Amino acid sequence: MPVLAASAYDVVMAIHVMAVVIAFGWTFALPFFYSVAVKRDPRSLPFMHRVEFVISRYLLNPALLVILLAGIYLASEGHHWSEFFVQWGLGVVIVIGALLGAVLMPAARRAEVAVTRDLEGYGGGEFQPGEEYRGLTQRLNIVGSLASTLVLLTIFFMVVKP
Repeated sequence: MPVLAASAYDVVMAIHVMAVVIAFGWTFALPFFYSVAVKRDPRSLPFMHRVEFVISRYLLNPALLVILLAGIYLASEGHHWSEFFVQWGLGVVIVIGALLGAVLMPAARRAEVAVTRDLEGYGGGEFQPGEEYRGLTQRLNIVGSLASTLVLLTIFFMVVKP
């Protein structure tokens, strides 16, 4: 039977990558969920925003902490602190954490409330959301797209190490 010959560094690297996939993989599907919900049954929008908030709080936030701690270990163990990709990654973790806490989670929570209010009396047909909800979803889309772009750029920088 073969023996696993992975170092602690290799194990932490795997944990680091898994945490990135867990934290951000689902976020790339959010625009599709929103598009389907609006067209298929707008009454599902409050639930969608509740799920968005809960996943952000209980999955993305803890995974972001794992990403940060594993990254600190990897940078320290590999003596990479002076390298651009590490400094970039650390900065992105801070920026995404701030965007998550200051914009994305509060906007998802408020979007749930606003669309619930907008759906009162909705009996089918074309859904016309209110101005507040449209503004909140625009903010979620813009800031979420920015965060997703930062994630993709970070993956690129981590792989090519410019």
